[in-house]
Amino acid sequence: MSKIIKPYKDSKLGKKEQVAQMFDNISENYDDLNRVISLGIDVKWRKKVVKIVGKNNPKQILDIATGTGDLVLMMASLNPDRIVGLDISAGMLEVGKRKIKKAKLSDKIEMIVGDSEEMPFNDNTFDAITVSFGVRNFAHLDKGIKEIARVLKPTGVLVILETSNPTKFPFKQGYKFYTNFILPIIGKIFSKDKVAYSYLSESANSFPFGEAFNNILQKNGFTNTKDTPVTFGVATIYTASK
Repeated sequence: MSKIIKPYKDSKLGKKEQVAQMFDNISENYDDLNRVISLGIDVKWRKKVVKIVGKNNPKQILDIATGTGDLVLMMASLNPDRIVGLDISAGMLEVGKRKIKKAKLSDKIEMIVGDSEEMPFNDNTFDAITVSFGVRNFAHLDKGIKEIARVLKPTGVLVILETSNPTKFPFKQGYKFYTNFILPIIGKIFSKDKVAYSYLSESANSFPFGEAFNNILQKNGFTNTKDTPVTFGVATIYTASK
């Protein structure tokens, strides 16, 4: 990204601290609001991620920026030995823990507060690592991706689901209008944090996608990078190996 985009422009906190604060603020109604904003399509995208991850029959799975645990709950169906969900926001994790307990998966899924740039795991620990709508919130993108490469096994797979910008008419124009105007209005009406959804739309519009993001992955220790746009390019699934 050409500039670092932060949620609270008047705050003296760094991006990392601001992102944690923002997600703590919106954690209780994040799931409901997210379903409304994405029209429920994000569930289909996550199912695609689970299918890709499942091809390698992973035993150790890490989900970074796990939020309220939507993806770790879905990946439990792959029956791995261990799933770890890591997030910088304790508020989001608390919501996730309640969902996991309700699903009776607390013995299978571990949720921990942690920094994606300094993870508490040994080198070459995980068979699969996923990130859904989280890499654009990294304070230092290159450092975060290098850290992912460090804890991923040489035979492992990285799967990232992230927002992207449609490039074809009329989806390009429609998506820009939706993210710039409609999404922040919905956020202001239904969220107690009035700037959170403005930040989420701004960061989505400015984040590198497609080949540009593949290049960032390659620069920081990954190979066999592939990008697959979904739903007219409003999101993209990236796969890569170490």
